[in-house]
Amino acid sequence: MIERKSVGIKYFAVLIGLLRDREAFLEEIRQGARLPNKIISLLVCSSIFIAIYGGIIGAFHSWMQALSSAIKLPALYLITLLICLPTLYFANVIFGSKRTFGQHFALVLTAVSVTSVLLFSFAPITLFFLITTNNYQFLILLNVLIFAITGFIGVSSLYQAMNLVLEQENEGSKTRKKILQFWLFLYAFVGSQLGWTLRPFFGTPDSPFQLFREREGNFYLSVIQAISYLLGFHA
Repeated sequence: MIERKSVGIKYFAVLIGLLRDREAFLEEIRQGARLPNKIISLLVCSSIFIAIYGGIIGAFHSWMQALSSAIKLPALYLITLLICLPTLYFANVIFGSKRTFGQHFALVLTAVSVTSVLLFSFAPITLFFLITTNNYQFLILLNVLIFAITGFIGVSSLYQAMNLVLEQENEGSKTRKKILQFWLFLYAFVGSQLGWTLRPFFGTPDSPFQLFREREGNFYLSVIQAISYLLGFHA
């Protein structure tokens, strides 16, 4: 039991190290120091934080939806990463990067970890509105805003981290910066569409529990419809 607690503490110590001294953490990634430990720790910690947030938003519907969302929301971030990471790695290698796949993986995980911590920090606010209102469309838009804010900060931190770690590789550096900018848009696009595919995370009120819904429409159309509903432009 004590060993399990000490392992858990080590995992969170790695995350705290990232948050408190980001430059030193990124320098260790650049040098390839303790990469497996960093990758596992960031995966565990970010998954826990995102799962907690997923459980909170799923509780709007039922305990089954809470359990489902606690599993699906971390899966959303991890699957998006796995889909998009090879594109970033091989594009960088083609244009002169000497960094390994593990270093790229650790760098992207720093962004996911920052996002997960921010989601966890928003959890009390989301819980407050879940308790005090039953307006489904409002809650959807509130969480779209929260995911957008946390995602933007996470992506910004990744852009800065990539530039810091790769800046010493002069060959093809300008091209790799453009590739990274394109990849960040690709990452956001894939993540939003995958989130739509894995829905529901809330669960529609007065409807039975569904693990997945039929694939129809898209994420952006749903947001427009939710805004229209709140503004009164609905039938």
